[in-house]
Amino acid sequence: MAGKKIGSLTNTLWQRSSNCRVALFAGFNVPAFACGSFAPGGSTMNGQQCCKDGQNGGPTKHSAANHNHVAAAAVTSHRHQIVGKNRTEESLTKSGRAFSSTAPQINNKTFLWGRYNEMKRLVQDLLPPGVCTLLNPSTIYANNEVNLEEVDIYGFDYDYTLALYSSALDEMIYNKAREFLVEHYKYPQGIRKYEYIPNFATRGLHYDIQKGLLMKIDAFHYIQLGTVYRGLKPVPDDEVMKLYGGSNHVPLHQVSGFYGKGPKMKQFMDVFSIPEMTLLAAANDYFVSNDIEYDPVHLYKDVSDAIGMVHIKGYMYRWIMQDLEKFIVRGDETYAVLHRLASHGKKLFLITNSPFSFVDKGMKYMVGKEWRDFFDVVIVQADKPHFFNDCIKPFRRLDSNGDLQWDRIKSLDKGQIYKQDLMLRHGWRTGAIVPELEVETKVVNTDQYAQSLTWLQALTGLLERMQMYRDPESKKVVQEWVKEREELRAVTKNLFNPHFGSIFRTCHNPTYFSRRLCRFSDLYMASISCLLNYDLSYTFYPRRTPLQHEAPLWMDQLCTGCMKTPFLEDMAHIR
Repeated sequence: MAGKKIGSLTNTLWQRSSNCRVALFAGFNVPAFACGSFAPGGSTMNGQQCCKDGQNGGPTKHSAANHNHVAAAAVTSHRHQIVGKNRTEESLTKSGRAFSSTAPQINNKTFLWGRYNEMKRLVQDLLPPGVCTLLNPSTIYANNEVNLEEVDIYGFDYDYTLALYSSALDEMIYNKAREFLVEHYKYPQGIRKYEYIPNFATRGLHYDIQKGLLMKIDAFHYIQLGTVYRGLKPVPDDEVMKLYGGSNHVPLHQVSGFYGKGPKMKQFMDVFSIPEMTLLAAANDYFVSNDIEYDPVHLYKDVSDAIGMVHIKGYMYRWIMQDLEKFIVRGDETYAVLHRLASHGKKLFLITNSPFSFVDKGMKYMVGKEWRDFFDVVIVQADKPHFFNDCIKPFRRLDSNGDLQWDRIKSLDKGQIYKQDLMLRHGWRTGAIVPELEVETKVVNTDQYAQSLTWLQALTGLLERMQMYRDPESKKVVQEWVKEREELRAVTKNLFNPHFGSIFRTCHNPTYFSRRLCRFSDLYMASISCLLNYDLSYTFYPRRTPLQHEAPLWMDQLCTGCMKTPFLEDMAHIR
């Protein structure tokens, strides 16, 4: 049986991959696999030629349907079935050769369900329980080729890079901003009743400023239906379509700003933006639920300002400095990374928007009193992201107490602290810290996700191949499959976040967040501690992801879930 061959071959792949996984902790290459792959049709397991394009569909007036691998009891061979007149008299002409069949005829409904059942069995054989644990949360992923041996200087941000914060900080930011909204901006007292909702919002979402809608948008500016919220309640798909002119596409000019902000849309990319999105949702929900007329534009500005006041007035800094143990996590890993890089002769610098007193106390807690010895240059209150544009502002030096000095800066010297901007030439290799990777990796490694995604891909391919069967009974079967596909999409989405799903994908496309991550980051990882798993002469190679018109013929793509064609039995031939 084809399934047995696939199973044995799959086991071999897992064994090979297991060797790679062990190598991660030794500092060597670890390909990260996602599960559920499909190879294009074209050959059978036995090397027999499959049906060509245009001949694998439903019965037509002058041609026969090619029914390979039918699971129905009536048909178990690979013969071409003739549908129509007397099967002993009719033949299929192909390349000048005649073929005929005497196999028993089956109806389309039986054939379709037979194909469905066979596909289900093949998916189960492809992914036996427990095999999809190959993704390691400590892996560094490459968008571009990067050779660490060529990197002599490493630069770091502070917040959510050198210092990772606990989720308790989000709730405190939310509560204080809610207080500002009510007391300073005079919003209704009823908003105080809205407590912080952990895990409601995810990073990378867009907010329609004029409509007051929070949503997820893919890399091609399409709204993912089912992820649009007005307040804390989802907006029905048909209403979303009406709101956007009969389409779920957002025009380019509305979301084309360099930092994800157009005239009508704001994308929340910052980790600190989670409390802001939650407060926006809560405030919108209060007005909508109580049927109170309000201006969503004013609400957006006021919530944004309230969140800003938490930072500007220094509340967040004081909370963290007063209880470093509660808010800063994994500080020992920060020390290990800096020590390793410095001991190998690498030059280090730090650029942060945070004030020196705040950074100094956190670094002493994580690294020690002599933390500045690790860095050749330290720049605080850098006013990023403007730091990286062409605006030229002079640096100013700070003394050991953090007070500004008046002397002119002609060079950046080791052991000194500097403030303000400088025009920088682009071309640096960049690495993004994406803490959400750790949680999302755990989801991808579950059997439920692997089975659901693989079957979703298989079912999608089945729909694509079998859509030409258009008799009434076949249409009913196909509609059942369409319904099941939508249910599978909901299942895979909810495994990450029941409201918005994964930060990296919509149903089948990368998110707008993923698009920007790939555009601006050569490497990305869950934390800087991932660097400890790699040799400092290691080269990161991006995986070649197949385009829609390409056949996935390279070995590292066999288990990545990006193959589209549903005939899994053909995989053995391609492998």
